[in-house]
Amino acid sequence: MHTSAALAALATGVWRWDAATDVVSLDAEAARLLGLPPRAAELGLGDVRSRLDALDWAQLAGVAELAHVDGVLAESRLRLPAPDGSVLRTLRVRLSITGPRPTRVAAGTVQEALSQAPYADDPPGLAREAFLLDAGSALAEATSTDQVLRVASSLAMPGFAPARLAVFRGEGGRLALVGAHGADADAGAVDVPLDAETPATAVLRAGRAIYLPGPDSYRSRFPDAWGAADGDMQSWAYLPLFDGDDVAGVWEAAFPDPTPFSADQRSVLTTVARMLARALVRTQVRDSERELAGGLQRSMAPPDLPDIPGLSMAARYAPGDGGLSIGGDWYDVIPLPSGRFALVIGDVEGHDVRAAELMSQLRVAIRAYAVEGHAPDAVLSRANRYLVSLNERAETLDSTDEPDRRYATCFYLEADPATDALRMARAGHLDPAMVLSDGTMLIHPTQGGIPLGIAPLDDYPVSRHVLAPGETMLLCTDGLVENGGHDLYTGQARLQAAFHATADAGVEEVADAVLASATGPEAYKNPGPHSARREDDIAFLLLRTATASPPPAGAGRHTHMVVPQTEQQRISDARHQLRGMLHDWADTDQVDAAELALSEMIANVMMHTDSPATVSITVMGAPGTRTLSLRISDNDATLPHLKHPGELSASGRGILLLDSLADTWGVQPQGDGKVTWGEFHEHPATPAARVPSA
Repeated sequence: MHTSAALAALATGVWRWDAATDVVSLDAEAARLLGLPPRAAELGLGDVRSRLDALDWAQLAGVAELAHVDGVLAESRLRLPAPDGSVLRTLRVRLSITGPRPTRVAAGTVQEALSQAPYADDPPGLAREAFLLDAGSALAEATSTDQVLRVASSLAMPGFAPARLAVFRGEGGRLALVGAHGADADAGAVDVPLDAETPATAVLRAGRAIYLPGPDSYRSRFPDAWGAADGDMQSWAYLPLFDGDDVAGVWEAAFPDPTPFSADQRSVLTTVARMLARALVRTQVRDSERELAGGLQRSMAPPDLPDIPGLSMAARYAPGDGGLSIGGDWYDVIPLPSGRFALVIGDVEGHDVRAAELMSQLRVAIRAYAVEGHAPDAVLSRANRYLVSLNERAETLDSTDEPDRRYATCFYLEADPATDALRMARAGHLDPAMVLSDGTMLIHPTQGGIPLGIAPLDDYPVSRHVLAPGETMLLCTDGLVENGGHDLYTGQARLQAAFHATADAGVEEVADAVLASATGPEAYKNPGPHSARREDDIAFLLLRTATASPPPAGAGRHTHMVVPQTEQQRISDARHQLRGMLHDWADTDQVDAAELALSEMIANVMMHTDSPATVSITVMGAPGTRTLSLRISDNDATLPHLKHPGELSASGRGILLLDSLADTWGVQPQGDGKVTWGEFHEHPATPAARVPSA
């Protein structure tokens, strides 16, 4: 017998609530217990709340929150009221909550309880107090006007529930609808002069509430407006929304049944109206700021991406959650006179209007330098001097002790569609990532200079790369990697998962998946290791070569990098490159062994030669039977030898470790230098590690 059938036999229903959509899913038994037809259904949270006693709902919310903190099941009872105020039945609810608040999910069971005794001595005003506490908390958490209206429409008032809510205000001498939720939400959207005789305009003029308990009352008091009233509603309440001493708007609550609007009901509506007014004033200010920021951001955004023969592109921008939701991140794609294209990604320090202003100026300057035909290093050199001059001007104009100096990071790439050749220069920005045809993501180390705007230096070395068929390059700002409490390496692992899951998808679909990995529900369900959740602006570009057919099975993975003697920190980059290439390797112990071997091979070059280490890593073969090849080249012809150092020796163990860890290895002369190589053959995971004991 299936679990659902077994539960149904025990008169037990199953339900699930998803906070991301506010939808409650009910099976047939749960729907029956709530007074609905006995079949599976999906309801809004407000519909469910309106069917239940408000005091019981508030108690359930408190019990569930405590149980979630303690990691245990929550249990409570809910009364299902009848229209006359009696109790149809009492429900016993059990539930558990998973996930963080923005995307949490609650699920559990419901069955009919046999006893109602614990509710016999409830104080008559307790349900109202519990409802008002719940309403105040919910409205305080709303962050936009639309959310405020949605919260208001979901409030289950004690003893009565409106079917439609609307908010009006005066604009240009006429009554304007701010927003509405519920049944026939657009029914109240009547554009009338403020001197017209309608309930809403009368409240807006006088600042006093109007209660219409039935259609006759509405028709007799406002005969001219009655023809536009919603015929499905049977009673209406119109309450003023005050901003200080001024009437900022009118709240309409419409009910499907005649409502007497008792003193207690009017008290509840008046209190909710005060809370609603405060919430709307607060969120309308934020809405105005958000609209201003959005318009500014859109005005500075680049036009549609141009078509590049043989290459496909996708780009995304997402503002951060802080401040005005605007910052200094930008991207641009610039057609060049030579027939090439320039791709630019950059980030000006800060998340305010000043950052957006500098970003706009810098983007225009870089576009001008690029169109003049300058090489990548020359473009960044000129942009650097330009931002330095802007900072010097800010110092001159700013009379404070600490002038508002800003710097910017930038990555400039010049693509030749005819050859798929890329020339790149980097100013303090993240290295690009290369995504192979099978979805494997590798960081592509490039030489770089200091961020723009710090000092008038001109050293921005140019790196070169040729895109292989089906290969994708990612240029991004740090927000894409580090949002959600992630650091550089855990954020890269998150991106790797997104690319691997969309290996066969088009570039636009990949872009959507990459953005969702940092901003979607899964990003909230799987936060990074750092307690402070960072929400920064995000901008990124994807550039992919066109390929006529998918790569063959067992196609190889290759990466190549140089570790100079002056940049030994890049040994860490090489290790992370290796782990990226082996993200789906069968035996994690082999991955650890290969990483140790690679470190030792590069360290030998750093310690025993004056040469840079040229690192080549290749993975070939079909999954499960692949071969990993590590090749480290240098310009020193002295060949290393296998030896057994003494206990206190500070060196001499590198080749010994390579011999112990690799399946095969060797050293061979090459021109004026040599190549040290090692190979690892993939095999199923084993319980014992292959790393030898010291």
